Order: sequence, then structure tokens, then C-alpha cells
Amino acid sequence: MRVGVLGSGEVGQTLGSGFAEAGHDVVVGTREPDRPALAAWRDQVGRRIRLASFSDAARHGEWLVLAVGGGVAEAVVDLAGPAHLAGKLLLDVTNPLDFSRGMPPGLLFGMTDSVGERLQRKLPNTRVVKVFNTVPRTLMVHPRLAGGGARMLIAGDDAAAKAQTAEILAAFGWPGVIDVGGIEAARWLEALVPLWVRVGASMQNFDFCFGVATR
Repeated sequence: MRVGVLGSGEVGQTLGSGFAEAGHDVVVGTREPDRPALAAWRDQVGRRIRLASFSDAARHGEWLVLAVGGGVAEAVVDLAGPAHLAGKLLLDVTNPLDFSRGMPPGLLFGMTDSVGERLQRKLPNTRVVKVFNTVPRTLMVHPRLAGGGARMLIAGDDAAAKAQTAEILAAFGWPGVIDVGGIEAARWLEALVPLWVRVGASMQNFDFCFGVATR
């Protein structure tokens, strides 16, 4: 498939590399596609990844990944061009973390809204799935979790899009998903992340994710 990754930070690079490793044709969108550090990363990865503008990446992708800060997610969508996202699967990896009072972070939108919901309202013809936002980048691809691994938490309104997301996760090595509901459930997945930060700070280890244990 053709994959467009909107965002060239550590998360965008991780997922872009993962999709390229799986054999997909990847374009990573960024404000500065000519930045030397990005070219060095692309060359180091050694796989077929092209750097381009947000708009070019959005046009390229049949699947799209939004991997930017939650506070700029909608602005990046505007730069990408909402029309270029219509009819496509959009994996929303963002978190609306508020660091204005330092650590640990709070949430920009409280408990009444989420980036996932805002994106779905802004892009009514795009199939938005909230995914990857509850795990660190080190576990997104080939998680290798102890005890058999945790399932990925996802949310979205489109059942077919969530099934497609589950297939992507399986290819990345995830043992399964837990579907927590429609896109309104994204607010609860996003709210989990400040707790994840607190737990990681307490353990002095952020290389973990939450799981569900059953008897």
C-alpha cells in the first residue's frame, strides 16, 4: 500500500520505518523535507522512504498516519489539505498533552473532547481510528512484550477501518486489539496517557504499556 505519514518526529520516523519494513511505499510529510537530519535518518533506515510536504504525503497515502503533537493536529491537517484525506484510513496517534504547568502533563481538552473527535468532525469523509497513542514509540513496531504481550486499545466509528487497523497491528507484531468503541472513546484513550507518564516516572521506566489481565 501507499502510506503517508504526517509528522517526522520520533513517532513518525518509527511508524514510517515500520511501514517501509513491511514493504509499503512510504512518504513522510514534514514542514522541512530538506532538513539534513531527516535526510540522514532516511539514509540510515536504508528503506524506500521519501520526504515531502504534508500535502504531498497526504496525496500519496492510501493509508495515513497523523503523528504530531495533539495541539497542532488540526493545523497539520489544514496544511495537508482535508480533501486529500477524504475516503482514506487515518490512524490518529496524537495526544493533546498540556505541559504549561510542567510535569506531569495534563490534557488540553479535559474530559469533554479529544483530538480523535475533533479530527472526525473536521474530516467527516475520513475514517479516523485512534491507535498507538497509549504506547511509547519503542513498542509501536515489534513490541516484544513480556508475558505474551498486551493488546492495542483502539477507537473509531468505522468498523471496516478498525478491522483494517487490526490487520496493520498484527503485521507489526501486536497479538490483538481491544476495541473500546466509537471515536468518542478517544477521549478516554488520550486521558490514559497522563497516567502513563505518572506510572513511568514512578517506575523510572517508560518502556511499557498498559494491558488487561483476565482470570
